[in-house]
Amino acid sequence: MNEWAVGATEAGTRLDKFLAAADRLGSRGKAAAALERGKIYVNGEEALMRDASRALAEGDHVRFWVDRPGSAKSRPRVGVVGDLDVVYEDDRLIVVNKPAGLLSVPLERNPGIPSVYDQIEERFRPFGKMRPLVVHRIDQDTSGLVVFAKDEEAQTRLKEQFKRREPERIYRAVVYGTPDPPEGTWRDYLAWDEKRLIQKITHPKDRRASEAISYYRTVEPLRGATVIEVKLGSGRRNQVRIQARLRGHTLVGEKRYVFGPDSLRPIAFPRHALHAHRLAFRHPEDGRPLELVAEPPADFRELISRLRLKAR
Repeated sequence: MNEWAVGATEAGTRLDKFLAAADRLGSRGKAAAALERGKIYVNGEEALMRDASRALAEGDHVRFWVDRPGSAKSRPRVGVVGDLDVVYEDDRLIVVNKPAGLLSVPLERNPGIPSVYDQIEERFRPFGKMRPLVVHRIDQDTSGLVVFAKDEEAQTRLKEQFKRREPERIYRAVVYGTPDPPEGTWRDYLAWDEKRLIQKITHPKDRRASEAISYYRTVEPLRGATVIEVKLGSGRRNQVRIQARLRGHTLVGEKRYVFGPDSLRPIAFPRHALHAHRLAFRHPEDGRPLELVAEPPADFRELISRLRLKAR
């Protein structure tokens, strides 16, 4: 066990920078690893990753517990860290609950638009060259769970799972009307229109065609709308949005997949009512199952409450 007292010349120094000094841990990477594994204490209290930027005061005592039991590996961390709502994090991956309106990753054609990728990258910046690696993404106006890897091996293993359609991906949506039957399967062939940036229904023999499969069930009927749960059998862009529209059950708030009578829909909502609610997959390191849930955000819950009250 090593312990250091903060002197007058070091007062105001960030905790991670203090630990990274050559006569202590030697690098910010090692400081981050020690914080991840619960080996750092300040004035007798365990310091967490969110304390990395904490400014130390003269007289503070910083302790490095080298062989703390259970610290051989980093431990999962959750909670709101800065602007990030972290649902799960360890030394191989991070899963965040993305708010609606924020991109998953930057756009090549317009890199100035903020993204959750940028927020994670900013969080990693104090710890050297670590950067988030994209595993999958959800639409800008869709809220919910998104996974990023922390190293290339983890990224490859996770992306292979998604390619094989192994992860369980469940969305919540509020759609117009009442699906009949109340549960079933949506199966279509879609082609991505590169010019208009939308999905279009097409014939299975179309060389551009990709099969889209979704399994839906009714969760709660509302006045003029229904809360449904959709489990993805494939992962096409805008899949739930276009497949719901093709059955006459356009998402409340939908702006892209709206045409004909849908342009007169009366329920006001500033975005399409879609939330990536549940995600289950195997950990890229040891294959253990991870099951993560993010409850719908306030605007989604308020929409349901508003329609539920009208239904009474």
